[in-house]
Amino acid sequence: MKQNITLALDKQVLKRARAYAGRRGTSVSAMLAEELRRMVEAEMAYEAGKARALAQLSAPFRLGGAKMTSREALHDRQALR
Repeated sequence: MKQNITLALDKQVLKRARAYAGRRGTSVSAMLAEELRRMVEAEMAYEAGKARALAQLSAPFRLGGAKMTSREALHDRQALR
């Protein structure tokens, strides 16, 4: 369902906006509606990405590989002889 809104613009801005929209074969209303839709979708995508990133930060991050040798084992001089 669509709903109309009222927008107050400077006459010179409106004149240029109509010319801009006309060159693109659309109306000022359609042009503004599309831009607002893109802005809202971008914000929603950002929020979803942020939630995914925060969820990943709370989970352990495994790089793989074997368990590291302890410092004591690495510096054990008896094992080197």
